[in-house]
Amino acid sequence: MGARSLRSLVPAALVASSFASVLAAPGTSVERPPPHRDHCRCFPGDACWPTPAEWAAFNATVGGRLVATTPLAAPCHQSSLGDYDAAACRAVRDAWWLPQTHLASSSSPMAPFFANASCDPFTAPAAPCRLGAYVRYAVRAAGVADYRATLTFAAARNIRLVLRNTGHDYFGKSTGPGALALWTHFLKDTQLIDSYESPAYTGKALRLGAGIGVLEAYQVADRAGVAIVGGACATVGVVGGFTQGGGHGPLNSVFGLGADQVLEWEVVTAGGQHVVASPAKNSRLYWALSGGGGGTYAAVVSVVVRAHQLTKVSAATLRFSTSANVSTDLFNRAVKTFLLTLPRMGEAGTWSSWLIFSGAFVLEPIVGPNLDKDQLQALLEPTLSFLDNNGIAYNYQIQQYNTFLETYTRMFPVNNITEYNIGGRLVPKSLLQTNSSAESLLDAINFITSRGGVVSGNSMDVSSFPSGGVRNSVNPVWRTAVLDLVIGLAYDAYDFQANIALQDEITNTLLPRLEALTPGGGAYLNEGDFRQPDWQADFYGANYAKLLSVKDEYDPDGLFYGLTAVGSERWAVRTDGRLCRTS
Repeated sequence: MGARSLRSLVPAALVASSFASVLAAPGTSVERPPPHRDHCRCFPGDACWPTPAEWAAFNATVGGRLVATTPLAAPCHQSSLGDYDAAACRAVRDAWWLPQTHLASSSSPMAPFFANASCDPFTAPAAPCRLGAYVRYAVRAAGVADYRATLTFAAARNIRLVLRNTGHDYFGKSTGPGALALWTHFLKDTQLIDSYESPAYTGKALRLGAGIGVLEAYQVADRAGVAIVGGACATVGVVGGFTQGGGHGPLNSVFGLGADQVLEWEVVTAGGQHVVASPAKNSRLYWALSGGGGGTYAAVVSVVVRAHQLTKVSAATLRFSTSANVSTDLFNRAVKTFLLTLPRMGEAGTWSSWLIFSGAFVLEPIVGPNLDKDQLQALLEPTLSFLDNNGIAYNYQIQQYNTFLETYTRMFPVNNITEYNIGGRLVPKSLLQTNSSAESLLDAINFITSRGGVVSGNSMDVSSFPSGGVRNSVNPVWRTAVLDLVIGLAYDAYDFQANIALQDEITNTLLPRLEALTPGGGAYLNEGDFRQPDWQADFYGANYAKLLSVKDEYDPDGLFYGLTAVGSERWAVRTDGRLCRTS
C-alpha cells in the first residue's frame, strides 16, 4: 500500500471493519439518494445487469481472461460461495497479513476496511460470506485490446469500473461492490532505452509495464547497470498509484519523487483511445497523471522513467529506547536531536524511514545514495554523540554498497500488510529548523503515542524537482516538506465497532494536533486519512481545479472513480454499496 509505513515491527491486534466508516467519509454521504436509479451504476440484481450469457460473451472477447470472484476466506464459512474447511481456513488466516496472499487474488484488497467484512477469515464459520464489497469480475489484462474491451463493456453497461494491480491501497480504490476490475498485475514487460531524447531529458530510460512491482523494477534496473526511483515496500506496484500519486522512496532526495521521473505515459482513455502522454504530446494528461492520483484520468499500460547512475550507496540502522537508565525526558531529547538533523540530511541527499512507539525509536534504514560510509556517519554524528554522551544504549549498523539493489536487499526489512488505521501529514522543513518548533512537533508525536498510536516518518528533500523545466501535478506542499508523517492506531480484526472508533480518533483527535502545526499544509494522497474533511486541498493543493478540468476532458462520464480521487465528490456510495451520482 504505498511506500512503507507502520510495518509489522510493532505488535498489533488484527482487525475487521465496515463500510459504515467509509460511508461517513467526505464525498460518500448517503443522506440524500439520487432521484432515480439512472444516476447510479448498474448493480447486481438490477434489470440492466448482464446475464450469464452476456458475461460469457464478454469473456470470449477478452480471450477467456474474465475471472469471477470467489473470496479468499470462503473456506472459513459455510455459504453459497463454498463449504467450511477448518484446515483451509487456518491456512488463509495464517497467511492473511502477507502481501503475497492478496497479490495472487483478482479481488482481495490489502486494506481490510474496504472488504467490509464481506467474507472475513476472522469471523465465525456461521457468519456471512458474500461477494459484498468485492468486485464481481476482473479481467486479467494481457494488453491494450483487453483494456479497450473492458472499458467499453463497463461504459456500455454502466457498470462500476475498478483499476487493480497489487491490492496495495489505503483508500479502497482497488475494490468496489458490484464492480468490474481491470486487473493489470500481469503486464510485466520491461525495456531498457539506451538513449532517450526529449527537450527535458537525454539519457538512459526504462519502460515498465503496469504490473511491475518495486523489487521487480529494482532488479530490472540493476541488470541494466542503472537505478530507478521506487518505494520501500517490495510488493507495491510502481506504475499505478505510487508514481501517479507522487511516490516517495529511498532515492527521492537525489532524483526526486516517482512522479518526477516520468518521461511518458502509455494509456487507454475512458473513450478507448490508445495514446502516449508526454510533456510535448497530450501534455495536460501527462501533467495530471504525474502526481494527480492513480486510477483517475486514464488506464495506464506502461510508463517510461528516467534511469540513473549510482557509484555507491551507504545505509544505516539505529534503535534506542527508554529503560531503567533512560528516562522519558532523555529519550525525547535524543529524538529531538535526530529530528533537528533531518533538514541537513535531506539536503545532503539522504532518505530515511523511522518509527516511534511506546518509548522506542527505530530508524530502519537511512540511505545515502552517492555517499560513502564516512559521509553518512558524519550526518548521523549529532544523534550518535548525544546517545554516547548521555549513556543511552543503542543498536547501530552502517554499511557501504556498490549498487542500490544490494543496499535494498540487505538493509530494508520485509514488509507485510499494514495492520493499522492510518492518517498522515506532510511536515515542512521550517518546522525542524528551531528547537521550539521541533519541540512542538515532538509534543504532538508524544500525544499520539500516549494514546496507543504509532508514528512513522519518511524523511527527504524533493524541493529542487522536477528537473529539466518539466511541470507536474504533485501537490506543491511536497516541495517544502522534509517529512511525510504517518500515524496509526492498531487495527482490530475482531471488534468492528472498536475499529470505527479508532478511525474517528485519528480524524477528530490525533490528526488535528499535526494540522495545527502545519496550517496551509497537506498530506500525501496515498498515505492519508481516507475521511480527511478537506481532502481536495490537503491531497492536491492548488492543483485541484486544473486536475478536475483534465478529468472532465478525458473522462467526462466519470468512468474512473476512487475514494478521494479527483472528481469523486460527484459520487456517493449508498448503504447497499451502489455507486450513484450526486451532481
